Amino acid sequence: MTTSAVATADMVRVDMQTSEGPIVLELNADKAPVSVANFVEYANDGYFDGTVFHRVIEGFMVQGGGYTESLQRKDTRDPIKNEANNGLSNVRGSVAMARTNDPHSATAQFFINHGDNGRLDFRSETSFGYGYTVFGKVVEGMDVVDKIAELPTGAQGPFRSDVPQPLVVIESVRIVEPE
Repeated sequence: MTTSAVATADMVRVDMQTSEGPIVLELNADKAPVSVANFVEYANDGYFDGTVFHRVIEGFMVQGGGYTESLQRKDTRDPIKNEANNGLSNVRGSVAMARTNDPHSATAQFFINHGDNGRLDFRSETSFGYGYTVFGKVVEGMDVVDKIAELPTGAQGPFRSDVPQPLVVIESVRIVEPE
């Protein structure tokens, strides 16, 4: 599926294979077209294959998509526009773009909300109010997300904490073509 085809589709299904089991995502191209097109382009390029969930906080979120199995940061494309003002909320099972303090700094990293995190939702167009763009949700495999979130964590590589032990590898991310 091409990026332009995704922009006109309402929902995009994603098959994510991890070392802990499969997770199926449904991405909302209607509410977050830029974020979905960005994620799909990275997926189609094979970018996520062999990356890890490098930050895991039980009850909060499971973050990945930017580091290799040796915890080396991967190069990314340019950041995308923040689309957090789209009516979608950071509830358990939703998928959102990770970013720095700059609201418009998201690239490849994403996170799956392990709990309800309404404090991460859009409030205003300010540095602290922008929030984190929700662009999809887990439709199968939330038990796998729970399993990942419950792993022990600690310091590893460049991170002082929150790295799951053992590392959880994102083996592949594929866009599922509509039937």
